[in-house]
Amino acid sequence: MNKILLLVMLSVGSLFAQVKGDVEVPYIAYQIKMGKGFDAVQANCLMCHSFGYIINQGPQSRLFWKKKVDKMITHFKAPIPKEDAKIVTDYLFEHYGNGELK
Repeated sequence: MNKILLLVMLSVGSLFAQVKGDVEVPYIAYQIKMGKGFDAVQANCLMCHSFGYIINQGPQSRLFWKKKVDKMITHFKAPIPKEDAKIVTDYLFEHYGNGELK
């Protein structure tokens, strides 16, 4: 019973938290590199997450980007057509790649 009461108090306690003043969420502008294949990235990737997710991966190999696109299709069920998967991978490697194939 004590555990349930403690759990309820901890859950409800946050409802009474107050912040004095305005809370401002910072705006972060991401440098998006335009180029061949960007339309496929915009249509298939940006519907689920921001461009920041891509940029925050850092410069990576072609194999990394291919596996990342495959993971989005396989595990997260992204509806990316097979022909677009290669276009997206090529775009990511060209603009956010490190020049290495593996």
